[in-house]
Amino acid sequence: MASEASISPPAPSALTRALCDNWWLFLLRGIAAIAVGVLAFAWPGVTLVTLVLFYGAFALVDGVFALIAAVRGQATLVPRWWLAVVGLLGIGVGIGTFVFPGVTALVLVLFIAAWAIVTGIFQIIGAIQLRREIDNEWWLVLNGFVSVLFGVAVFVMPGAGALALVWVFGFFALLYGLLMIAFAIRLRRHGTRAG
Repeated sequence: MASEASISPPAPSALTRALCDNWWLFLLRGIAAIAVGVLAFAWPGVTLVTLVLFYGAFALVDGVFALIAAVRGQATLVPRWWLAVVGLLGIGVGIGTFVFPGVTALVLVLFIAAWAIVTGIFQIIGAIQLRREIDNEWWLVLNGFVSVLFGVAVFVMPGAGALALVWVFGFFALLYGLLMIAFAIRLRRHGTRAG
């Protein structure tokens, strides 16, 4: 009978290995979100259009990093579609805010709210898939819920003053960034243990 010391944990799946290998992309996404959040608090008097452009830049950068993470993953049958869709949505929202700056602030705000909700849902779906690979993985679930709650709050109060929206956005970006960094650190630790 083999001793407990000789029993090794199950090998991580290709998806888990790919995420662990690219932990630094999640770290960069978190740092970018925190930087945008700090800017929102540092310049609270910005107009709503400027805020939307800030958010567009954040969505674009976040989308690029998510898409890179999806593409850099190892070529396997394990679906990476949720990360690719989040990346493409982020890039689309980011480009849309710069290509159509003349669109009314209300439409842009609702566009941002929809992006936050869809991104949050895909993060929750991804976390559910990861829970089979990484025990007690709730950072990404929490991040998804924060994103969905932010989107719902913007839908419920689209006509809120620009300053209030700046503060809500700044808080969201900071929290999103911190949770993404925590997820990146967890991925790195998991990769180190499994490697």
